[in-house]
Amino acid sequence: MGSNDHDVRSDASRTDVSLAGYRQLAEFRSRIREFLHFSEEAARSKGIEPQQHQILLAIRGLPEGTLPTITALSQRLCLRHNSTVELVDRLVRHGAVRRRPSSHDRRKVLVELTPEGEDMLHQLSILH
Repeated sequence: MGSNDHDVRSDASRTDVSLAGYRQLAEFRSRIREFLHFSEEAARSKGIEPQQHQILLAIRGLPEGTLPTITALSQRLCLRHNSTVELVDRLVRHGAVRRRPSSHDRRKVLVELTPEGEDMLHQLSILH
């Protein structure tokens, strides 16, 4: 725990939260959870797990100039490297993504959508 963590907690303990504030926060969190539940079910209806959907979306929506490496995808999804590798492996078996070496740095492996992955992502994005 860094010193900033302590400062944030100290500041937070000095701030009052009204009942209305708690209700707003609870409503906000409930709506997030409602959306996530919908999104998870939509992914499963297409035969993939929710995190696999997130990988597809992350690949397609990476910021300009960011290469779709396992490391970049792991960072975007807040996952461990080995978890991202397993998700990508399953998407490769599903035919939704493929790996290819970078043309600029052969040590880097890029993950890209296949036409099937593009179609799946498009269908899920329309639902959202």
